[in-house]
Amino acid sequence: MADATIRHSPTISPPLDARPRRAARIEGSRWTPYLFVAPVVLYLLLLQGYPLLRELMLSFTQTSLLTPQQSTFVGVRNYSELMARPDFWRVIGVTAVYTVACVIIAISLGLGAALLLDRPFLGRGIARALVTVPWAAPPIAVATIFAWMLNAQYGIFNHVLKLFDLDIGYENWLDNPRLALPAILFTTIWQIFPFSSVVLLAALQGVSDEVREAAQIDGADRLNIFKVAVWPTIRPTVALLALFVTIWSLRRFDLIWVMTQGGPIGATKTIVIELYSRAFVSRELGEAAAVGMVGLSIALVVTLVYFWRTHQAEKAEGRR
Repeated sequence: MADATIRHSPTISPPLDARPRRAARIEGSRWTPYLFVAPVVLYLLLLQGYPLLRELMLSFTQTSLLTPQQSTFVGVRNYSELMARPDFWRVIGVTAVYTVACVIIAISLGLGAALLLDRPFLGRGIARALVTVPWAAPPIAVATIFAWMLNAQYGIFNHVLKLFDLDIGYENWLDNPRLALPAILFTTIWQIFPFSSVVLLAALQGVSDEVREAAQIDGADRLNIFKVAVWPTIRPTVALLALFVTIWSLRRFDLIWVMTQGGPIGATKTIVIELYSRAFVSRELGEAAAVGMVGLSIALVVTLVYFWRTHQAEKAEGRR
């Protein structure tokens, strides 16, 4: 019997590229996210949280600007006195009118300008650059210039009205209780609507050309194209822009103070102007802090409503 020859086939190693690789760990340490978030949290706690906490504590005291170290705890007396004063509710009303008007008019004009700048025409690049000039101008300079333009003796507004025999008979726009707030609104909107136009113009660049062309092929006019193709794309941007303009309007101080200082007869006194007046004119820091906390509460309510509406819209989109 012949011995069987057993041949062993050599073991062939798979190529290096075919070997299973160990998945690379790209997330790093589990503390990495906290490391990146820590500077922001520290900044918010030191420069935002602590001052707000001090303001909240100050609002429950009677403190004078002349002797800030001598504080007397009065509980909610500052808040109850604010709510019992009719002039403070007038301040809330002026703030609401000013804020709502700024949001609606500034965003509407910004959207109109953005739609025009989105269309091709000769010199579009120059027009897009020029529209940002009012937003780049310093608010103090804008307020000073418009105060002169609204002056009865030297102002160009009254001069133009007289050319068209529309002399309204008032010495100064900013001295009239009925015209002061519209003048402030006109100045504010002139400065902030370019920001809305630039933001909305950027949003319009994200609208798909295929969707617009499909709507045109279906015979839709410009209004229906805007409703079907443009508005659903830019609606989140409009909502976020409305939140920003609302918060900025609630806290706007420099322009209003330079032009009217809250007058005449409180016609342009907003919450921020009321806070400044109580702190540095009446020298009552406790009452000023209470006014500031009321303004902060309004801003928080607006922000929470925005996020709630955004969450509801996302849930509605998820069901479709």
